[in-house]
Amino acid sequence: MNQPVVVPQLGRNEVSAMYLPCNAIYQGDARSLLHEIEPESVALSVWSPPYHVGKDYENGVSFQEWKSMLADVIRYHFPILKRGSFLAINIADILCFKDPLMPRIMAENISRRKVSITREQIIEAQRQHPSFNRYELAELLKCSEQTIDRRLNGNNIRGGKYDNQTRVKIVGGMIEEMAASAGLYLYDRRIWVKDAAWENSRWHTISYRAVDEFEYIYIFWKPGITTVDRGRLSKEEWVNWGSRAVWFIPSVRANDDHEAKFPVELPRRLIKLFTNRSDMVLDCFMGSGTSAVAAIREHRRYIGIEKENRYVELSRRACAQESYDPPRQAELLIASKRARVRNAYRAVPQVRGKVA
Repeated sequence: MNQPVVVPQLGRNEVSAMYLPCNAIYQGDARSLLHEIEPESVALSVWSPPYHVGKDYENGVSFQEWKSMLADVIRYHFPILKRGSFLAINIADILCFKDPLMPRIMAENISRRKVSITREQIIEAQRQHPSFNRYELAELLKCSEQTIDRRLNGNNIRGGKYDNQTRVKIVGGMIEEMAASAGLYLYDRRIWVKDAAWENSRWHTISYRAVDEFEYIYIFWKPGITTVDRGRLSKEEWVNWGSRAVWFIPSVRANDDHEAKFPVELPRRLIKLFTNRSDMVLDCFMGSGTSAVAAIREHRRYIGIEKENRYVELSRRACAQESYDPPRQAELLIASKRARVRNAYRAVPQVRGKVA
C-alpha cells in the first residue's frame, strides 16, 4: 500500500533562503534571474530597458529580438510582484532604428548644401553634353561627382543610396499590449521632460523631425488591493509632482561611465510615491545603479540585475558609496560632538550662574 507523501512545511526564513537575497546587484540576463526572486515580494519594479537605438550594448540585436526580450521580461514580472503593486517602465516613446524594409525617403536638404550647383544646371549640362558621365559633368561644373549624384538621384549623404532607411516606431501601445498579455494593466503614465537638447546649437535637426526632449514612464498595476497613502509625500511634493502628469527633471550632464543614465530623482519619485519603508524595489536593467541608490536614500530594500559586468561593478560601487553616505556620517559626527560638549558643560558645578 502506497504511503501518502508528506511535504515538509518551510518557515518564512527557509522559503526566503531559496531566492535571491535583497540589497545586492546580480549579473545575468533578467529573463533568467527574475525566476529566482521570491514570489509576490516586489512592491515596485522600476527600470529603463535598452531603447534599440544603436548603443554599444545593443549590437547585433534585431528589432524582433528586442521586442521578444522586452515581452519576456514584462511577463516574468507577474509572479514576483505583490498584489496591488506596480511596474514602472521609463522609455522614449519614439524609437529610431535602421530598417531594411523601410521605403526610401528621398530628401533634398537644401539647408545643408555647401555647393550652389542646382539640379536644373546639371540637367542643362547633360543636354549640352549628352555623352558626359557624372565625373565629366562634375569637372565641367567644378563640383564633386557626389554632388552630381545627390542632385540627380536624391542621395543627400555620401553612400546614402546604400544605407538602410531610418524607421520611426511608437512603442507605448506595444508595451501596453505586452503588459496586458502578462496580466498587468496600464494604471497611469507620467511624462519626463528633460533639458532642451543642443540648446546652444543653431541647428537642432537635419530633417523636419522634432528633437525628442521628453520620455514616458508607463505604470502598470498587478490586480489586488492598492493602498493609497498621500502621507508618503510632503504637501509640497504632492502639489509639485505627486499629482502632476508632467515631471521636469534635468537629465544627467555626464554619461562618461554609462551611455544611458537617468537622474536619481526619477526613480526616487516613483519609489516614494508607490512604496513604503522597507519595501522591495527591483531594477532588472540596473545600469549604473541609479534605482538602487534611490532605494537606499528612501530606506527601501532593493534587487538589481545587470547583464554587463562593467556596469555590475559600477552599480555596486555606487550602492556601497551611498550606503556609507559621507555627508550623513559627518553630520552625525558633528551632532555627537555637540552632545558631548553639552553634557560636559552640564556636569560642571555652577556658582551664581558662572562656572565654579
